[in-house]
Amino acid sequence: MRSRLGLCVLGLLCLHSSVFGQVTEVQPGVLIFCDDPSVEQAAHSAVHKFNEEMSSGHKLALYQILTASKSENGSDSVYSLQFTSRKSDCHVGSNTSWTECNYLPYARRRPFSCNATVYMTETEADTRQVHCLLDDHINPEKAPCLGCAQEIDVNSEDLKVPVSVSISKYNTMSDSTHLFTLHEVGHATRQVVAGFRYNLRFDMKKSNCAKTEHKDLNELCVPDDQDVEFYYCNSTVDVAPWRFEAPQAEIECEQGALPPTLFSRRRPPGFSPLRNLLYDRDVPSSAAPPPPPPPPPSPAKEESSEEDTTSSKPPGSSDNSPFHCPSKPWKAFNPNSPPMAAGVPRQLPVDPDPGADMALKDTDLLG
Repeated sequence: MRSRLGLCVLGLLCLHSSVFGQVTEVQPGVLIFCDDPSVEQAAHSAVHKFNEEMSSGHKLALYQILTASKSENGSDSVYSLQFTSRKSDCHVGSNTSWTECNYLPYARRRPFSCNATVYMTETEADTRQVHCLLDDHINPEKAPCLGCAQEIDVNSEDLKVPVSVSISKYNTMSDSTHLFTLHEVGHATRQVVAGFRYNLRFDMKKSNCAKTEHKDLNELCVPDDQDVEFYYCNSTVDVAPWRFEAPQAEIECEQGALPPTLFSRRRPPGFSPLRNLLYDRDVPSSAAPPPPPPPPPSPAKEESSEEDTTSSKPPGSSDNSPFHCPSKPWKAFNPNSPPMAAGVPRQLPVDPDPGADMALKDTDLLG
């Protein structure tokens, strides 16, 4: 009796393992063509699945299929894919399918890397796993330095008190017979300490108000254009109005107007700081340098038609590649520059070799 029961249990275990083992076991995959219609269907399903899981931004669109393998799991075919994608011009949440979208023209040039596992039958595709490395969704930002000096606008109303206190202190401590008034603020920063600390750079101009007649500056004091005199100053002012304390200022001044901080003159085209150095070489003035030799004639290409054909193919062409991988791009990607934000100056191109053009031209004197 016991032996029969043991045999029955053993038979049930063998039947269980054989049936359920076939359902969960996936045979090793074999490489297949990247441009196979079933592979393209699996890739489309994977992109659809990924877009459904996105919550913001732009939908992704397929770019190229890199590798594809196929295995069997019962009645299902399991496709393992590696592909690339790009941002489309369709926003997440819209009813437009990514297949009806175009690539975002000012997106990054390098596509996103993706991989997916797709179960397919004769009638439908079921994406079980899809992942795309969207590293540009992580936007690192420089954290503000708490307690560090922050530059502020030289026309800010916040500078009225520290500038007034600085000029008043200078007029009190100077030996001049006249009061000085503000001419221009060149630079200003504000720092949070036990209050606010302002660091100022400005210059002052002599006014028409004599100290014997005016104790402090007032609306009658205007710059004296007949007897012009400037002083420029560096000042540090601590302000804490909530403590009901008078602002404290430390100021250092020198005679003269505020020195310029930027060299804004436009250099002529072709100008280089190495030009004078190049002209100092010992070259006989009577002998002109020999002209450069003519370039050698280009060889005829009568017998290179096959090489020209292959070299002119686009980088995404899959001809003569194993398993036609990577596939041809789903659409052509024509990147453009991102739209300029208002008030942002366009960066000018940099001359890679400013000293290459040594001869002075007439056009150098223009502009």
